[in-house]
Amino acid sequence: MEQTAMHKCFQFFLLFISILLIANPLSAHTINYALEKAPTQHVVWYYLQLGIRHIILEGFDHILFVVGLCLLSTKIKTIFWQATAFTVAHSITLALSMKNIIVAPGAIVEPVISLSIMFVAIENILLTELKPWRVLVVFMFGLIHGMGFASSLNEIGLPRNKFYTSILSFNAGVEIGQIIVIASVFLLIIIPLGKNKGYRKYVVYPLSVLIAMIAAYWTIQRIFR
Repeated sequence: MEQTAMHKCFQFFLLFISILLIANPLSAHTINYALEKAPTQHVVWYYLQLGIRHIILEGFDHILFVVGLCLLSTKIKTIFWQATAFTVAHSITLALSMKNIIVAPGAIVEPVISLSIMFVAIENILLTELKPWRVLVVFMFGLIHGMGFASSLNEIGLPRNKFYTSILSFNAGVEIGQIIVIASVFLLIIIPLGKNKGYRKYVVYPLSVLIAMIAAYWTIQRIFR
């Protein structure tokens, strides 16, 4: 079982490397001229709100991914390690993508994001406890999600003289959005229901099946659109 799991991790690692190898170089990131002369605090607030909105209002796929991470274990420590791996990974590729060091086409990134959601949901159904290698899988998926964040951020653009300020503010907003999602799952699902004997049967299974079905639909839609 463990060898099969490690084999899956290796396959997803190869998938990620393949995406990087076929990535097409693009022009430098879009410039947000409107904010180049704005005070630093305005720039920070603008991109902080943008990051939060990208998760809470516009990022239903990212919300489902984070919810999926919270379902397999009710322990805050295990959810923390997964969330940390995801955060570190997407922060890396967000910065590298906006610097045009790593650029992958959205036609590949978006289906892989939906596949990552489906993978986590199916794993919640098949496994009864979180395995150590799942953190590695989450990290690799985080690298892909970071490219998705970069694609959305590039539509708005960044001021040239406040590039790193903008990136850090946007990423902080994304993290706040993720914390809100995790806190909501704990308050609405894990705390009131997590200790019940039927938690997996009546909560984890139905939610994971629903998430997997939505993700499967997104995958097909994104591949053939």
